[in-house]
Amino acid sequence: MTTTIKKLNKSKLPIVPIDKKLEKYRGKVLFPGKLAKANDILAKSALPKL
Repeated sequence: MTTTIKKLNKSKLPIVPIDKKLEKYRGKVLFPGKLAKANDILAKSALPKL
């Protein structure tokens, strides 16, 4: 698919190439300790009442 510069300039979508090597991390928890701590903090905190 060829795209011209004019089409790219009119496009509202950002042009960011995504590296295919990152697919191996899909569905994996990379930092389980930090995730558990963040979930614990979120469970204890509450939203302020308006």
